[in-house]
Amino acid sequence: MTSRSVLDLAPVVPVVVVQDAADAVPLARALVAGGLPAIEVTLRTPAALDAIRAIAAEVPDAVVGAGTVISPDNVRDAVAAGAQFLVSPGWTESLLDAMKASGVPFLPGVSTTSEVVALLERGVDEMKFFPAEAAGGTAYLKSLAGPLPQARFCPTGGITPASAPSYLALPNVGCVGGSWMLPGDAVAAKDWARVEQLAREAAAVRTA
Repeated sequence: MTSRSVLDLAPVVPVVVVQDAADAVPLARALVAGGLPAIEVTLRTPAALDAIRAIAAEVPDAVVGAGTVISPDNVRDAVAAGAQFLVSPGWTESLLDAMKASGVPFLPGVSTTSEVVALLERGVDEMKFFPAEAAGGTAYLKSLAGPLPQARFCPTGGITPASAPSYLALPNVGCVGGSWMLPGDAVAAKDWARVEQLAREAAAVRTA
């Protein structure tokens, strides 16, 4: 990675659930062509690690990461497959230790002030805020910016093209995660041109 910070790669990080590993490369190429180089492939399907492996090998302009990382084994397997960053929905001490030892950037998930403080205590100041909308949305993140200005976030969970600009306008938000540029019908139809167009619109998102 040219940047050590996942938060600075693009305003929007696509959150990808790959059902068929054969879709991984054309899907990633469409996202990159649309201006979204950071791609989070969630470890929610049996195809996920093969998808990460394929994107890392065949789409050099992509910065592929692993999402839904919930165990030290996930960390090991994702990095071995070629993941260049790691994202978790939450964190434990053992998971955090594994991510810190992985050698790649990571975003541990938080949804409470205490979790943020605990990570800052461990020297981590970049985090995923999840589930963003359910956990308080922009109002919650705005409230955190006062007492904890050193923490920066990638909010993910329920964010839409309409709400993304208001998140990105916050001083403590570096990027947002979302899957709206990957509608299920487009992926099922392998309509990569539509995915590329939606990615281009997402990449052009400006702050409110």
